[in-house]
Order: sequence, then structure tokens, then C-alpha cells
Amino acid sequence: MDSCLMVWHMKPQSRAYRFTGHKDAVTCVNFSPSGHLLASGSRDKTVRIWVPNVKGESTMFRAHTATVRSVHFCSDGQSLVTASDDKTVKVWSTHRQKFLFSLSQHINWVRCAKFSPDGRLIVSAGDDKTVKLWDRTSRECVHSYCEHGSFVTYVDFHPSGTCIAAAGMDNTVKVWDVRTHRLLQHYQLHSAAVNALSFHPSGNYLITASSDSTLKILDLMEGRLLYTLHGHQGPATTVAFSRTGEYFASGGADEQ
Repeated sequence: MDSCLMVWHMKPQSRAYRFTGHKDAVTCVNFSPSGHLLASGSRDKTVRIWVPNVKGESTMFRAHTATVRSVHFCSDGQSLVTASDDKTVKVWSTHRQKFLFSLSQHINWVRCAKFSPDGRLIVSAGDDKTVKLWDRTSRECVHSYCEHGSFVTYVDFHPSGTCIAAAGMDNTVKVWDVRTHRLLQHYQLHSAAVNALSFHPSGNYLITASSDSTLKILDLMEGRLLYTLHGHQGPATTVAFSRTGEYFASGGADEQ
């Protein structure tokens, strides 16, 4: 909310980098697969691509006509997908921040958009209560999943690319098969909105972050809750497993 990005070094006694440039709250961040670039989106309607070093140089582009809610690099690092309150999902080439195309079938704010692991599909979700699956090549909407009873806050692909998980303001997490479009799993474990989720790289576990202040780790093979983690004072707004799956990090409204 302070318009800054912080890049933290995991080694003890290392200093953190503080990047300034956005003119309003930073809503989303994503490292490129190589780690050489960092993308951020903001309420100032722009996306910035940063080189995460001491200098913290960035290039800015006016990506949308409203708040940018989501930024995500493709697995090859060559393109970036963004989602916004202007109801669109846009795809850009990373290297000159060149606009490629727009996906516009959502009828309300789009909170999240992700590439599939192979880069052939895009999934998006938002306040029209739908999750939409897009074919990147044809730019067509392949399917709309409409089972959520409220705004959909977050969506992501399973590492295998065969299914997607979505989190909702209706306190639920749903998992669908992207080939048959069948609802595979439905979790009602949190007592408030689910704000984010992250698949473990093995694909066997899912971690969720909720406004009930907890994180929950789900065993997807067994379809059950493994752990509930208490730590944040107030809503847990974001969560992510590390690339190896050894760690996970969470952020909250408590500034931690």
C-alpha cells in the first residue's frame, strides 16, 4: 500500500532492496522464471519491469485504464499476462513491453490471470464470479466456470497443467479439470474470503491464505486439510511456495 516493492535476501544479515517508482499501491509482483526480471502492477494503472539489483532500474508502461490486479510471466519468460479493473486481460512481450493482444469477455473487474505451465492456455478470474479458460493461440474463451457464489479472488494452474484451482470470496476453493471442465474438488474450510493460493511444485499440496487470518495446507491426493497456520493478525492476503517447495511465504494486512 506504500507504493514500494521490497526484494528480500533469504540469507541472514543480508539487506533488502526497496524499489520506488509506482505512484499508488502495488497490487501484484512476479519474478521471471530466470529471476533476472521482476514485474509489478499497481493501482496507478501501470506495470513496471524491474532489474532486481542495487540500482533497481525499471521500465514503466501504461498497461490498463484502471488498477492492475495481476502480473504473471510465461514459463519461457518471453511474455507477460496482466489483469485489471478495466475488465480486460492483456498479453505483452517481455522484451520491449510490446502489447500483443487483449482478452475481453469478463463483465467486471479481473483480479487474476495466469499462463498454463506450457504457455498454451491462460486462466483468468474476477468479480463477475467466473473463471475463464482461454486458448492463447486462437484467443478464444474455451470455457467459463461459473460455480462460485461470489467474486473469484485468485486462480492458478496445477504444475501438471491438467487442472486449475480458484479461491473465492464465498470462503471456498475449487479445483477443476481443464480438459473435461469437471469440478474435481471443493473445499469449504475457511471462515472468511480466500484471497490467494499456491500449488506445491510436486502438485500434491495446495496452500491457501484467507481473511480469517489463517493459512491452510491441503493434501490434494487425499482431498483433506493437513495444517492450519496461525500467525497473521488480520487477513492473510497472499501466499506462495518457493520454486523448490521447501519454503512458503505469506503476506498480510498486518504489514508482515
